[in-house]
Parts: sequence; structure tokens; C-alpha cells
Amino acid sequence: MPAPNKIISRSLVITSAALLSASLAAPAALAAPVPSATPPAGMSTVGGARLGLPGTQVDLGNGAPVLPKDLTARSWIVADAESGAVLAAHNAHWRLPPASTLKMLFADTVLPKFPRTQTHKVTPADLADVGAGSSLVGVKENETYTVHDLWLGVFLRSGNDAVHVLSTMNGGTKPTVEDMNAHAQELQALDTNVVSPDGYDADHQVSSAYDLTLFARSGMQKKDFREYCSTVRASFPGETKKNKKGKTSRGSFEIQNTNRLLSGDYDISVYQGIAGVKNGNTTHAGATFTGVAERDGRVLLVTVMNPSKPDHNEVYKETAKLFDWGFAALGKARPVGELVPPRSAAGAKAEPGPSAGRTDDGSSAAAVAHASVQNGSRGAGIALGVAGGVLVLLAAGAFLVNRRWPLPDLMRRRTRP
Repeated sequence: MPAPNKIISRSLVITSAALLSASLAAPAALAAPVPSATPPAGMSTVGGARLGLPGTQVDLGNGAPVLPKDLTARSWIVADAESGAVLAAHNAHWRLPPASTLKMLFADTVLPKFPRTQTHKVTPADLADVGAGSSLVGVKENETYTVHDLWLGVFLRSGNDAVHVLSTMNGGTKPTVEDMNAHAQELQALDTNVVSPDGYDADHQVSSAYDLTLFARSGMQKKDFREYCSTVRASFPGETKKNKKGKTSRGSFEIQNTNRLLSGDYDISVYQGIAGVKNGNTTHAGATFTGVAERDGRVLLVTVMNPSKPDHNEVYKETAKLFDWGFAALGKARPVGELVPPRSAAGAKAEPGPSAGRTDDGSSAAAVAHASVQNGSRGAGIALGVAGGVLVLLAAGAFLVNRRWPLPDLMRRRTRP
């Protein structure tokens, strides 16, 4: 064979091998369709007619600041976490791949089912459905973990391995997906279709900025959810090892929250008042993030999906700009929609509950105002109650909403790590 032909043949072999390797490495990502470049003309109107319109929706009142000029996200929303008023939105109901922000729905669905002290020994079958290239916390086969360990892995490291172990405990991936879809319907998150509980790219797996914000708002009603999503650092169990004498030991390693508004990075500071919630990033979803923050006694939720600007940490930078705008616009910008309550609470008149001033675990707000993350968690303390908090009972206890959200007080005073 002439030399040029040999070179061409060798190149074709190398190229074919590379393509085959890529296809094996990320089968789900290749299967997932690339989202449309433009939002549909008609979208869901849950929460208000304007939220179903493409483009930016905002109603600036007297003295309200203009929106930041350099926002590049495909979809975003700014909402008052307590009243549910949507202050501004951009393609709020555009159904897009959610990435690991979908883990908020997973946690809101599954977290209440198991006590944090329950243990589980991991089998190979528990990890069989973890997608290639997934984010992992480092769960190992034949090791035993507490539920608390696994949830730290889900929230801090976005560990798909931890998600699948918890899904196994919940009966398996299929029942968990069914539970999540049912819970999304209960929350009136009608843009969402769950295919994989971890948010990994999959055909027809979609959500929206509006729905992700509903998941965060619902999740933040739960004490454990608030704790996990605001934890900056924690210890995670390592692998059991045996020395030369046959003695076994098991150490631990530190994990850090990948939410950069919470943990900081070289090009972005910790956002003052941030208290969670969840970030994500996949091939087809791009970067996604939902955050909750407090300033001067007011609490905002912001969701940002897939900024087109390629800068490092851009999703957090755009979120911070929207937080800044939202806090400045409170009381000035007129709402363009609302975050709807769950179906079980829709239409029910809010009535003060018997546990005024108490958190959802029954403790007094004052007693837990300086509670810290326990069981190996370090970094940010989490205040689980806020003075003056009044629990509101909706639909005979179906949905508890704190008038003053129990956000971590220490988060507002913590300096950058």
C-alpha cells in the first residue's frame, strides 16, 4: 500500500475509534435532543398569562431599576419566595433540559421517606444505572452509608451515585421517577417530565425556570432540605481499607458544595445572604441554577437556565445580578405573575396554624436560631428559625409556608472561605 494511503487509512481508524469511544462514554447525552434555539410562541400560563409569553416580562413601577443589560440565559425568573410574586421573568415556561437542578424535585420527593440515621449497604446493582460521565461523590460498592451521608453527597457534590442509591432504597429508578412526576403534578409544575432522577441528559427530560423555582420553594419548607442545601463543606465516608495485619479502618474525605454563590471561587465571591439551593451542568442543559437569598428580611428565589455567554461561572454571575435587581425592585416593580401553590392547597384560605413561631419540626424559632449543621457537616451554620416566623396552614396541613423563611442567619455574616 502506498504511504499516503496508509496515512489516510490510519487516520480513518483513529477517527472511527474516537467516535466510538465518545458514543460509549455518553450514550444518554447523545440520545438527548438539542433544545430549540428559540422558545415556542405559546407556553404554559400557570402563574399568569404573561409568564406564557416569550421574551422578557417585567412591569417597572416608579423608582424600579432597569433590568441588567447583559443577561444571556435562555430562561430566568425572579420571585418573592414568601408572597410568591414573580417580579420579572424571561421565557419562564420554556421547557428545557434541567441538569442537576432536577435533584431539587428528587430531594423534595424522596427526602421525607427515610430517617437520616438509617443505613444502607451499597450493592453493584444500586449503581448500575449511573450514567457515564456523571458527577459522583464517591459512593463505593459493599460500603455502608447513612441516609445523611447520601444526602450530603446529593446536595454538595451533585452525586448521581448517591441519587441512585437513594432511588434503590425507594424501590428503584422507575418507581422514583413515577413518584417525582406525580409530585411535580401536585406542585403544578406542569412543564416537567422526569426520565432520570438525577437530571442526567435524557430524551424528553425537561423542566422550566418556573417549575424549578416551585421545587425550590417547596423543598425549603423542609428542615433537612434547608440544612443540606446550605451546607458548604462536610466529611464523607471513605473506603474501608485493611492493613498488613488484617486490621480494617475507614477514613473520610472532605467534600465542598459546588454552588459557587455559596462556596465562592477565584472569579466570584460568596453572595451575601445566599442559603442554597442547587446547581447543574450537562451537555444539553448547559449551566442551570436555582438560588435563594435573604436581604433586609426579604427572601428571593432566582432561577437561571443556560446562559450563552461562555465565561466561567456565568450562571452564578447572572444569578447574582438578578438577585441584586430583585432586592432593589421589591416594592417598586409590579408582579407579572405568581408562584402557584400545590394542587392540594390551591384555593384554600390561608389560616394561622397552631404552631406560630415554630419551624416544621415543632421547635421554637428562637431555640433553633443558631443551630448548626451536624453529623460531620462543617462550614456554614444554619439557623433553622427566624424570629417572628408564623406558620401558615394551607389545605389542612398539606403545605406549610413560613411567612418569614427560616434561612441560615450565619450565612449572612460568613466571610468568603
